[in-house]
Order: sequence, then structure tokens, then C-alpha cells
Amino acid sequence: MGLDFTSIDFETANGFRGSPCSVGLSKVRGGRIVEEASWLMRPPEGHDFFDRRNTGIHGIEDWMVADKPRFGELFPEIGAFIGQDLLVAHNAAFDLGVIRSALEVSELPGPAYDYACTVMLSRRTYSLPSHSLPFAAEAAGVPLENHHDATADARACAGIMIDIVRRSGAAELAEFFALQKMKPNHAPAYRPGVDALSKATRDALERGTGAPSPAGSWGGWPSEGVNPAPNPAAAPDHPLYGQTVVFTGNLGMPRQQAKDRAAELGARPASTVTRATTVLVVGDGFEPGDLRNGRVTGKARRVLDLHERGQRIEVLSEAEFLQMIGGTWPLASQ
Repeated sequence: MGLDFTSIDFETANGFRGSPCSVGLSKVRGGRIVEEASWLMRPPEGHDFFDRRNTGIHGIEDWMVADKPRFGELFPEIGAFIGQDLLVAHNAAFDLGVIRSALEVSELPGPAYDYACTVMLSRRTYSLPSHSLPFAAEAAGVPLENHHDATADARACAGIMIDIVRRSGAAELAEFFALQKMKPNHAPAYRPGVDALSKATRDALERGTGAPSPAGSWGGWPSEGVNPAPNPAAAPDHPLYGQTVVFTGNLGMPRQQAKDRAAELGARPASTVTRATTVLVVGDGFEPGDLRNGRVTGKARRVLDLHERGQRIEVLSEAEFLQMIGGTWPLASQ
């Protein structure tokens, strides 16, 4: 195993992971990108509603993919490009979840993949106020100019992985994982009718993703709620596992629901930013770029202050948090 892998990035039509409308891939050989591929696609039938919030993020609208093949028709080409490579993604739980959920609702089998997450590796390598893709890419020396373009995001992810491996002193992936005392993560193969559906797919089938939700807005001052204990049986390879998470601002979901979901994934929710805090989730439409222009809450300013003093703490937008928990845009926030 040399410094060879394929990076991947999906954009989705709505909050359900199984609604891919675009994918970008970068193939790395010997520590450099040698080939790229990208496709626009129609999401699987019944899950192809374009939520205005997703469109506002990536700019893809339903008419742009109206004449494109569906995910199920394109997956053989996507799979052929990946081959047997290690898959690398920024917040890999999301992108691997896209593949799994889209296969599930398309009733198609899929292979197993070994994968690595550059969000997790960025946390181990760089000291940043946000480990979102633009911040990590800048730290890696591969600035991202067109965030949420799937090809540009996959290319940036590849650059981050290359930089992280080289900073470790490793010449190849096997040596890198040995130095880090870790193994690649593993996503099992999917067999329709045999393997259970993922939670993201079960939730989407129960709630539906094919029509807009009732109009509404953020509620009033959010109730802090209680802080549940972290789930001891949660998967330790999840990016929220072991993190101490604080929420600030108005989220599209009740804050208690956000805390419960974070705890289910192994995080420890808290109410105030302290030296124990490792992640702050910011609502009110916050984007990581706001850290540079001063559009932040009091809690976020406290995070920046602690970060300047050397504390490893990062800021997530609600959209990034939803990707991590496998959640959809809350119905009440449409």
C-alpha cells in the first residue's frame, strides 16, 4: 500500500443522506492526484425533492439533473473508479452514509469499503478553530476556492490527506496508520433483503423526503434542557465520540433533541463553554467562515479566546452537525 487512495465528496438534494445529486472523486497515486471524475445525478426515486436549504449550499437545482441518470444507474461507474482503493472523505461518516442509504433505497447491493476521515485526522494534526473543509484545506496548503463543488471538495480532501501523511513522516499509508496506531475504518458490504437498513434510511422512510415541510421559523430563546450521559456503546470511530459538545444560538431542532442525539453517538453534552469543551455547535444560520468576519455568538467568542490560549476546540455549523449525526433538516425549520 503506497500513498494511493481515492477521495470522495457527495452533495445531496435534501437532508436525507440517500439523496445524492452530485459526486466528485480524486484518485491519488504516489502522493499526487492523477485522475478525477464527477457526475451530476438524479437522486433515487422518491427521494429526489430538492430542499431549498441544500440548494442554497451547493447551487444544484432539480432542473440541472432532470436529464441525468439516477444514482443507481451511475453507481457501477462510481464503484469502478474507486476500485479497491481506500476511500478518504471529509466527515467520512456522511459520505459513506450517502453510499449506503442511496443503495438501500435503490435496492442495490454494494461492496465493502475501507475508509479514512480527514476531519478526524485534521483534529490530530492541525490546531484550528474549525476543522471544516476550507480551514483544513488552508492548513494543508491546498486552499479551497469553490466549496461545495463536489470535485473541488474531493480534490481538497485529497490534498489534506496527502499533507497529513507527509507531516507524519510516513512514505505510504500502511506506515502512516502504523505510526498513528490506528487502522482504516470499515464500511461493510450491503445486501438488499438481507442486511438491516441504516438508521438514516429508516428515519427517512418514516418521515418521507419527497415534499417540502410546513413553513416555520426558529423558535424563541432556546431551552438549554438536560445533559444526558454519553452512550458507552457508541462507535469510537464517530467524529463526535468522546467530544464535549456545547450548543449555542437557535437550531432548527429542539436543543434537547440535539443533545440526545449527540450523547447517543458518544458525546458528552454540556451547557457552557469551559476548558473541557471540545466542540461548539452554532445555530442561527452560522457558517464556519463567520469565524473570520466576527459574526459569532458570545459562546463562539469564548471558543476563539480559548483557542488562542492553546485549547483544542472547534466550531461546527448546524449543517455540519446534522451531517455528523445522520439527521435531516428539522421539519419545523423549513
